[in-house]
Order: sequence, then C-alpha cells, then structure tokens
Amino acid sequence: MKAYVFPGQGAQFPGMGKNLYEASINAKQLFEKANEILEFSITDIMFGEDAEALKQTKVTQPAIFLHSVILAKVLGDSFQAEMVAGHSLGEFSALVAVGYLSFDDGLKLVSKRAMAMQKSCEQNPSTMAAVLGLENKVVENICKEIKEVVVPANYNCPGQLVISGSNEGIDIACEKLTKAGARRAIKLPVGGAFHSPLMEPARAELEQAIDETNFTEGICPIYQNVTATAITNPEEIKENLKKQLTTSVLWTQTMQQMIADGLSSVTEVGPGKVLQGLFKKVDRKLNTLSASL
Repeated sequence: MKAYVFPGQGAQFPGMGKNLYEASINAKQLFEKANEILEFSITDIMFGEDAEALKQTKVTQPAIFLHSVILAKVLGDSFQAEMVAGHSLGEFSALVAVGYLSFDDGLKLVSKRAMAMQKSCEQNPSTMAAVLGLENKVVENICKEIKEVVVPANYNCPGQLVISGSNEGIDIACEKLTKAGARRAIKLPVGGAFHSPLMEPARAELEQAIDETNFTEGICPIYQNVTATAITNPEEIKENLKKQLTTSVLWTQTMQQMIADGLSSVTEVGPGKVLQGLFKKVDRKLNTLSASL
C-alpha cells in the first residue's frame, strides 16, 4: 500500500515553496488565497531569505502546511494515497490533502493553532528535550518520578523520544536520563512544552475552532497521532484532533502500524526528509520518496 506522510514544525527553510509558486498556476492561486485568508503576505516571508522571520510561530506552522498541501494538490492524479499520516502539525496537512478538510478551513485551523500555542508558551514558560538511546519504558518511568510536569511528547522512532514539560522539570529529567544511560538528553530550541498538559489553554481554544469546522469523508484512512491507528470517521478524527496538543505524538507506533497494515512505499510531501529517515529506522528496506513536481 502507498502512503503519503506530512512533516511538522522544524521542517521550514528560507525560500520554501517558491519553486511551486513559479511552476504552477494552481499553486500560485492557492498561495495568493492563503495571503488573503491570513491577512498578511506569508509568501513574502516563505520565499525570502530571513530565517528568523520564518521561525515566528504564526508563520512557521502555516508555511509548512501550505508547502505540503499545495504540493499535494499540484501533484493531481499522481497523488494516489491509500493511507496518510502527519507528524503533529502535519496531521492537518494530511487531512486537507485527502479531503477530510477544505483548504480554507485547514489553513484557518492551523493559523488558530499556531496563535493559541504561542499564547500558551507565553503563559507557561516551558520546553522540550530529545532523549536518544534509551528504551521508552525507562524514559516514561523517569518522567513519572519527577514532581514537575514532564511527559513523553514525541515517540519519533525506536531509541528517540522527545520529552516535554516545565523548564525545571526538563532540567531534572535530562540529568536523570543521562545518569540512566541516555546517549544524549539535550534541550531543544522550542517555544514551549508542546504535546503536554501545559498546552491545555491552547487545546481549549482549538477545540472550539474544531467544533465549528466542517469535516467530511476522506479518500483513505488517516493514522492519527493520538491513536496510531487508521481512522476514517470524521467525528472520530475531530475528537482525536482536539486531544493532539496535550497528548503524545505516537509516531513510532504509527509507522509500525502502517507497516503491519501493508505499507509498501512512503512519500513525504512537504519540506525536508525527516520522516523518511524515521521510517528507515523502523524498516531499512522500505521504499521512501520525496514528492516532487
């Protein structure tokens, strides 16, 4: 079975999407429409060279979403998805690409998500850290021992787990995890504790927006972050999407489930090649590709 996967925050780069804009009239129209919906010229920032401007949360998330979704749409009939998944933010790209959400509604939700997350980060100063070379169970147990908020946030691949929590909690966790034998336990340059209970204010804000948005049937199942299983019911998809900001991204489990369900090739749609690398860590023989015009 053929899968398409969509990257999350961190995949952005200066100049992203410019080749798409210049190569396709359809892409150009969608980018211009995005500028209208967002009420600022995101294309100026995306196509420019200012990496710092691109790092603003209100820009980063819509930029990655637009790069991924517009590329999927420009692929036209060659986009033949039998299963899809997206890492965190990428889940919204996947939902639009296969028809559960319209382009306009998807972009509006992503923009609201970005703003809500930014607000939560300002209210609750917090961070994340990457832990390499430890079994998931060891990391989970150490997180539970700490009195501060510290939770597993992203199960990226076997031996790579990102934790999320308060600044003090993450410092304590990194020290304990290093003593427990982690190859590395290093804080990440992020704005806050994504996929943790500290994102509750953002979750509540996004929940209302999701409730007000129309979801329809898609062309294939989506493997969602909070369940790591194939979902097709629009109401179920909405409920899982509401939980996404405060619960773990089960990406390792998602990849394993897709492979168990008959995955034969995976195409990454959007900036970067991070997800292809993660799939290779689960199954080196898997056929991985980048979507291109």
